[in-house]
Amino acid sequence: MQEIARPAPPRQSAWHTADTRTSEQFAYYREAICQAFMNLTPEPAVASGFVASVEHIRLGEAAINRVSFPEHVVRRSAADIAASDRSCFYLNLKLAGRCRIRQDDREISLSPGQVGIFDSDRQFALLHDRGRQLQVASFWVPAEALRERLPASFDVTAARVSDDPFVGHLIVETARTLSDGALRMTEDDGVHLFRALIELVAMSLSRQSRARTVEADSLTDATLLALKRAIHRRLREPGLAVVDVAEAVGISERYVHKLLARSGSCFTDYVIERRLDGIARDLREPAMADRAIGSVAFDWGFSDLSHFTRRFKQRFGCRPRDWRGR
Repeated sequence: MQEIARPAPPRQSAWHTADTRTSEQFAYYREAICQAFMNLTPEPAVASGFVASVEHIRLGEAAINRVSFPEHVVRRSAADIAASDRSCFYLNLKLAGRCRIRQDDREISLSPGQVGIFDSDRQFALLHDRGRQLQVASFWVPAEALRERLPASFDVTAARVSDDPFVGHLIVETARTLSDGALRMTEDDGVHLFRALIELVAMSLSRQSRARTVEADSLTDATLLALKRAIHRRLREPGLAVVDVAEAVGISERYVHKLLARSGSCFTDYVIERRLDGIARDLREPAMADRAIGSVAFDWGFSDLSHFTRRFKQRFGCRPRDWRGR
C-alpha cells in the first residue's frame, strides 16, 4: 500500500482582529497568540475594542511571531505552564513602543531596537505600554536549541542581550533581518540564519555568566580580605567573637563562617593560629626576652595558659620556651 504523504503545515499563518466584531476582538487575539506561541493569559487595558494582528512564520522547529497590538499585559501563569507540553525561550525584538518583562525577581525593559530573552518555563508578565500601537518580533526558540549551546546547568534568566558590547549589534541586526525577510528567503536559509542568531545569543549569555562569576568572585575575595583585616585588628581582644567582626565588616555571622570555610579554615582556628603566629614572633624578639611567656600569651588574647601551650606545640612542634630558646 502506498503511503500518502501528509501536506507540510503552511510556513505562514495570520490573524487580524479588525475582521471581527469589536466585542469579540480581544478574545480572538487571545486565541491567536495561544496558537502562535503557547498558553498565555493576556489582560486588556480597555473594556472593549482591541485592534491587533499576529503573523506566525515557521523556521523549522522554531518560529517568528510578528505581533501588533495596543497597550495591554500578557502573563504566563503556573496553570499556563502546566498545560504546555513543550519548553522554549522567547527572544523578543522590540519594533515599536516599550515593553517591561518581569520574571523571577528581575525586570528588564525593551525599547525599539532592543532584544531580550526570557524563559517559558517560569511565570512572567509582559507589560506592553507607551504607544498607541505597539509591535514586537518574538522568536520562539526551542529550549534544547539554546541549552545545547550553553554550559551544563546554565540558568537563563531574563536578560537584554542587545546590550552586549561585542555581539549585541549583531544580535539586533540578525533578528531584524530575519523578521523583515523570512518570507523572502527559503525556509532552509531562514533556519540557517536563525541558528546563527542563537549562536550569538548563546555567546552573549555565556560571556555575561563569566563576567558575573568573576564579579562575584572578586567581591567575595574583597569581603574575605576585609574580614581577615577586621580579625587582625582585634586579635588581642580576649573573648573575640564572630559577632564582633561580622558587625565590623557589615556581614552576617553565617557569612563569616562561609567565607572562612572557603579559605579552608574556621573562625576559632583562624583566630588562634593568627594569635600563635604573633606570639611566636614576639618570643623571637630580643627586646621581649625578659617578658614572661604567659604575659605575652595574655597580651595576645589567651586566657588559659595550658590551652595556649597545647595549641602552640601543635602548631610549631615544640613548647613555647623551647621556641624562644632556639
